[in-house]
Amino acid sequence: MRATKRLRELLAKPGLAMGGGAHDALTARIVEQVGYPLCVVTGAGVSMCRGYADIGLVTMPEMVENARYVAEAVNIPVIVDADNGYGNALNVMRTVREFERAGVAGIHIEDQDWPKRCGHMFGKRVIPKQEMVGKIKAALDARHDRDFVVIARCDALMVNGIEDTLERGEAYLEAGADMIFFEMRESMDEINAMADRFRGRVPLHFNHSPSGMVPRLHVSEIEKMGFKTACFYVHALMAACKTMREVLTEILRSGNSLSSWDRMVSFEEFWKIADLDGIREQEKKYAS
Repeated sequence: MRATKRLRELLAKPGLAMGGGAHDALTARIVEQVGYPLCVVTGAGVSMCRGYADIGLVTMPEMVENARYVAEAVNIPVIVDADNGYGNALNVMRTVREFERAGVAGIHIEDQDWPKRCGHMFGKRVIPKQEMVGKIKAALDARHDRDFVVIARCDALMVNGIEDTLERGEAYLEAGADMIFFEMRESMDEINAMADRFRGRVPLHFNHSPSGMVPRLHVSEIEKMGFKTACFYVHALMAACKTMREVLTEILRSGNSLSSWDRMVSFEEFWKIADLDGIREQEKKYAS
């Protein structure tokens, strides 16, 4: 079954779907292996893995190449952060087609100006509402696969406040967006206002950001408000950063890795993540 069809079926099922965040194919395999039905590729994570903060320095070809590795590594549907589509409406059309060819099930495009910022950084700027409407329509027209999911992300809350955010949501829904993704902050009143306005009308995508700007809600609370997905984009990478720093510091201090072995997977577990056993079976099957 096509990845896009799997995502559509997931969104059509009752209840909330949890998305595990990945920055590369290895992490995506772990997301799938621990049982998440959905993988979401973090733009901030991809940027950080190239040594950049998430301030718009990673290009569309870099994101597409990374997405292709992720999509090939797993069977669950993959949604990728496509920033603001990397330009105007015509750029968005190419962006959609490139990610389609990469094998992902959907992307989200935000209404930020360029250079964009992480959704939980200050200093963001948003483009006019009607310009974003044009981008959404261009994205929908560019699809070859009608099941490819176009998610409209709205970053206006921290810039213009709740009223403009709600107006933009209405415009993006009218433009035909398959899902709506509002970047949020700590106000439960604002989150409830967005959920109350749009639940039941369009699937809502929730970014469970560890930035400290979003309430740390249980997924049952998120589902009760009417969200369809609750996604944990950068948690795995931030946990890995903490463990890498601690392990490397301990090895430097002690001059030996023995005291760090309980912080690492074994070699056997390491290769299992990439399905070495399956590869060995294929080698036997096709050996001359």
